[in-house]
Amino acid sequence: MKRRGHALLRRMVGVEDSEIRALLLACAYGFAIFTAYAVIRPLRDAMALAGGVRDLPWLFAATLVAMLAAHPLYTALVSRWPRQVFVAFTSRFFALNIGLFLVLGLIFKGGAELWLARVFFVWTSVFNLFVLSIFWSFLADLFTQEQARRLFGFIAVGVTVGGIVGSGLTSMLADRLDPLFLLPVSMALLEVAARMAGGLCKEGPGHGESTTGEGGLGGGLGEGITTVIGSPYLLSIAAFMLLYTITATFLYFLQAEVVSEAFADRGARTAFFARLDLMVNTLTVLIQIFATGRLMKRWGVAAALSLLPAVCIIGFLWLGSAPTLLAVAAFQIVRRTMNYGLTRPAREVLYTVVSRTARYKAKNFIDTAVYRAGDQIGAWSWALMGLAGMGALASAWVAAPLSIVWLILGVWLGRQCSHRTSVAVSSAACRTRGR
Repeated sequence: MKRRGHALLRRMVGVEDSEIRALLLACAYGFAIFTAYAVIRPLRDAMALAGGVRDLPWLFAATLVAMLAAHPLYTALVSRWPRQVFVAFTSRFFALNIGLFLVLGLIFKGGAELWLARVFFVWTSVFNLFVLSIFWSFLADLFTQEQARRLFGFIAVGVTVGGIVGSGLTSMLADRLDPLFLLPVSMALLEVAARMAGGLCKEGPGHGESTTGEGGLGGGLGEGITTVIGSPYLLSIAAFMLLYTITATFLYFLQAEVVSEAFADRGARTAFFARLDLMVNTLTVLIQIFATGRLMKRWGVAAALSLLPAVCIIGFLWLGSAPTLLAVAAFQIVRRTMNYGLTRPAREVLYTVVSRTARYKAKNFIDTAVYRAGDQIGAWSWALMGLAGMGALASAWVAAPLSIVWLILGVWLGRQCSHRTSVAVSSAACRTRGR
């Protein structure tokens, strides 16, 4: 049975025998991390509406401040601790935070409950980006660029299945019991994630420097920022991320406005968001199994990075003309499916051709601070358009041309990644001949 499973994996993914254990551990790690997040994501989105849609720009501002405060602490961890220590530590630290929210959620009522909902929204937004950024940084450190193109799509299946399980669980139970009682599930899964990461550290496939460089990276607290500023390639990735988050925030605000009008009850909103997540993750896993690896291997990273912006150009033009609940739901499903199924794995491949410092420090800065800066730009642009009397739909018409720029940048980044790989292969061949 085991041999048949390995043979099936080799046919589906193109995985080599020596990579199978690492592939399965990476899938299990991603499954645990994203299930833990997917269980609480609908609760976060429902809590975001506790104070009304007008609260959202301030919640996004608070999230950016929290992210900027957390990044130097993370950089200090990476600089001083071996990866097997800080990867496990972050999972367990966030698990303890969830336990605290559970206790406070059962105690606080009235106005205190509203403030707890706001804090939970900010915390969950920080938690989401940090644990997933560390997950993909870890994998980019373990796998080579060639391995990443073959395997990252399938590894992302574990992440997506985790999303299906987590959102499905919340969807079934949110109307029957207080969603707070789902928090212990997230805590347990984060402990599983820490243990899977420990197993991956022992496997150590891919980069030779990764298998020997088990100490801290060293360097200063601001090295992530300076590394990004000093590299046109990393700056372009940051710009790609910025355009993604600005357009995602426009869509999120439009969704919040439509959903708040369609559903008055927090349980109904939570169930709606959970069903949306379930549909997204179900479609995503099909793409990741049957399309992601094949597409990146045959057409390259540039194609995978450009498809989502192309979809968004069409989607925002449609939404600007028909801002209905059906239109918002359909666009969110397609956009998020394309992001998780193609764009996210392709974006992570971009980091396999940079240094370890860039993989952990610069990548984390882009994945967290730059990501939330895009949220801020999108949130306050949306608010200013509302104050100017332009209406919320103006954001859709602004997002469409931004998506065109985003598409062009995605094509350029994909080509640069392929060029860097070719240069690295040529250099390695020259060194081999020199010996």
